[in-house]
Amino acid sequence: QVQLVESGGGMVQAGGSLRLSCAASGSIVVFNAMTWYRQAPGKQREMVAVITRDSRTNYADSVKGRFTISRDNAKNTVYLQMNSLKSEDPAVYYCNARRITSGPVQLVDYWGQGAQVTVSS
Repeated sequence: QVQLVESGGGMVQAGGSLRLSCAASGSIVVFNAMTWYRQAPGKQREMVAVITRDSRTNYADSVKGRFTISRDNAKNTVYLQMNSLKSEDPAVYYCNARRITSGPVQLVDYWGQGAQVTVSS
């Protein structure tokens, strides 16, 4: 069974930085894509950043130029470096890992437990 364990959440002053980590444990799996989502109170969950197996990335417009997603395929770990944090960024951040199987083709998603990010001003 695959489990995703998140770490690195906490409280930071506006303009500061945090780095989130998401490490897979249990079964050895190669993920085709890993994604960071976030959900603030009273708001819907939104995509923050995505990285594919071949290191293609995509970001939400609100975090472009401030957040950087990266991954270590050998360790099945994804990171989210968050710089210049703003008052709009506080939320619970969730890590998602997607695996594409064959025979038959399936999409399998795994989720982390969530990491709280708080920004003080």
